[in-house]
Parts: sequence; structure tokens; C-alpha cells
Amino acid sequence: MAQSVNTRDLILEILLQITRDGEYSHIALKNALDQYQYLEKQERAFITRVVNGTLERMIELDDIINQFSRVKVNKMKPVIRTILRSAVYQMKYMDSVPPSAACNEAVRLAAKRGFGNLKGFVNGVLRSIGRNLKDLSCPSEEGGIHALSVRYSLPEWILGQWMSEYDEETVCAMAEDFLKEKPVTVRFRPDRISKDELLRMLNKENVRVREDSSLPYALHLSGFDYLMKLESFQKGYYQVQDLSSMQVAEWAAPKAGDYIIDVCAAPGGKALHLAEMLKGTGWVEARDLTEYKIGLIRENIGRSGLTNIEAVRMDARVKDEASVGKADIVIADLPCSGLGVLGRKPDLKYKMTPDIQKDLVKLQREILSAVAEYVKPGGKLVYSTCTIHREENEGNTEWFAGQYPEFHLLRAGQRLPGRDPGDGFYLAMFCRQEAIFKQALE
Repeated sequence: MAQSVNTRDLILEILLQITRDGEYSHIALKNALDQYQYLEKQERAFITRVVNGTLERMIELDDIINQFSRVKVNKMKPVIRTILRSAVYQMKYMDSVPPSAACNEAVRLAAKRGFGNLKGFVNGVLRSIGRNLKDLSCPSEEGGIHALSVRYSLPEWILGQWMSEYDEETVCAMAEDFLKEKPVTVRFRPDRISKDELLRMLNKENVRVREDSSLPYALHLSGFDYLMKLESFQKGYYQVQDLSSMQVAEWAAPKAGDYIIDVCAAPGGKALHLAEMLKGTGWVEARDLTEYKIGLIRENIGRSGLTNIEAVRMDARVKDEASVGKADIVIADLPCSGLGVLGRKPDLKYKMTPDIQKDLVKLQREILSAVAEYVKPGGKLVYSTCTIHREENEGNTEWFAGQYPEFHLLRAGQRLPGRDPGDGFYLAMFCRQEAIFKQALE
């Protein structure tokens, strides 16, 4: 018989792993849902929504709590502030949860976690918020950066950075888009199943599907319980991948027989896409730093059934002499600040800092310097990130072009959430010019 678990106990533990212990939200949530696969679909959906919603709205939730608490959120015990945050989220954003139920469960959690002496405090704060719930409103946008920070639950420094790089209308459109619920986007395999067959199969699996208008092999899925339980997923008929990420292979446009190196490939979506486009020819080497990441790539390769791709553990910062001048295409989708995917990974906005961004720019340039020589004359280098930070994007493109004159910039573009389909994403594609390459050797 399966062991029972209280969903709010589990929500609290997941949120603590993320906000207190530093775990990434998508990993903490996946690990919990993998462990408790026996939970009903409704329970799993509730857990996912409360965890993600609490993280998405955390700055706004803290602002609300601070209006009704004599102890400010940043002075509270981590357990207590996490209990209050998730309870306020349920009260404000989940009509299916009566405020009294959210309050009672919060008090129970406080006692269960050893804070029985704070039950009255938790109860008092939440009862006060509950009585005033209808009168709560977001600050007006005329209130400046602080008001926008509360309204969109974005740190002020991020908004300030964006305001210096984009106009206010674009910034607000991006911030609003991050708070919208979105389906899971997948890239299906026309070589393994027709679209009509897959649509019928997904319908039998009670998955809601919306076909994408821009890419014929992209589908948007919702309404399912656990993706990995679906037979259509297990058979490798599709790979989870955002529309923006699919553009990497579209831009690279590999030809039959190409040798491709993806230097930071995990979990492998772009590398697999490229291998599929080679139609059984050529070779894709999907590299990454850790055994964990290599394991993710190998798992996806195994499910795909592709035989022209392998996962190799390698540090992208260290030049591999054996790869120099060998690759027709090098994919450099590099570690970045992730500010383009806050809609799917809301905790990143609290983990990122300007100093970390500066370190990432240095890392990106270090990797680009190490892998540029892998590109053979006439070959292509595709640089991409899932951020909207210009120093990591246009700044690195300008730097690379200046450092490596043998590379000609073919095209570059920034995709913005709320303005373009999919995640915020940047791409720049270079071609290594044969004439300049030969001159350098002479």
C-alpha cells in the first residue's frame, strides 16, 4: 500500500529546498513528483501550482504579508515565512481554496514543524489578510521601479537593468508574460510518427494539444498528469523543447554528413534535433561537464533511438586539441543568467545577481575562446543563451567578432517574451571564412 503524504507538507518541503537550501525549482519539483508518482492527478496539479505560483509571486506576497505583520518577512524564520507565503498565494490566487482552509493548514504546519509557539502569530496574520483580501491591489505602475517590482514580482535591479536596455512598454510586456501559465512545448518526430497519428494517440491519453503555427513539428501540450507516464513520451515520439530553442537547429541548417559538436548540450534537446535533421548521416557529439548532465543526455538519446549521436563528458572551458578544425557546426548554447525563462524557472530571478552576471560573461567568453577553433573553414558557430541581458548577448557577439576576425557574423537576433513566441532567447551565427583562415596559417 502506498504511503500517504499531505500535499501541503510536501509543498512546504519543496519550497524550503528552493528558497532556503538553494535547489533549483524544476529539479526540486521533479524529484518530489517522481518520488510520489502514486498521488492523484489533482493533488499533483495542486502541488505544482502552489509551488510555482508562490515563487512567481513571492515579492508581491511578501509585500502583502508585511502590511499585516509586525515582524517583517526578512526577519522571520524560513519555515514561518514559507508557510505564510504559500498560504497567502492560495488565498489570493486560488478560488478553489477557502481562505479559512489555507489558514488552518498553515497553523497546522507551523505546529508540526516545531513552531507551536507561533501558531497564534501565523493565524493572526493570515486572518487579517483574509478579512482584507478583496481590498488588496497591486501598486500602480506610476509608482516607479518599486511598484513594478511588487506588481510583477521581479527584483528591482533586474527591472532597472531592463529599463536601461529596453523601453518601458517592452519591459512590462515581458514581466507580464512571465506570470502567464503556459503549456509544455514539444518537438515531435515526423520520422517516427505522423502528426495525425500522434494527435490521435495524445487524444487517447487525454492530453490537450495545440498545433504551432510557426513550426510544423512543434506542439503545445496541457492537461496531462505526468509526462513520463505517457506512452507517446516513452516511445520517443517527441522531445520537450521550447520554440526558441528549436531555432538553434533551424539556424544551423545541417547538411547530410556534417560533424557537429554541441559543447554544453544537457539535457540534449538541440543536439537531438540536429541529429534528426541529419537523417541518419553525420555525427553529433553532445558534450557537457558532469556525469549527471551526461546521464540526462544519454537518457534522451536512448529514448530517441538515434544512432548518429553520443554523449561525452568534457569541460567546455578546456580546448580539446583533437577537435580543432574538425566541426562543420559548433553549438555553443552556454550557461547564462536565464532571465528569458523566468516563466518556467521562477526561482532564477531570486538567485541571480549583477555580480553573477559578470562572472557568466567571463565564463561565456572563456568557452567561446576554447571552442572557436573547433570550427573548420567554411563551418558555422551558433552562439545562444536563454537570457535577455544584452551584455551576455549582443555584448558577447561584438566581443567575439572583434577577437576572431576570421568569423563573419551571418545573423543575430533577440527573442523577447511577450513579443515573440516562446522563451526569451538570443542567437548569433558566425561562419569561419576560409580565405582569412588560410591567411592566418601563412
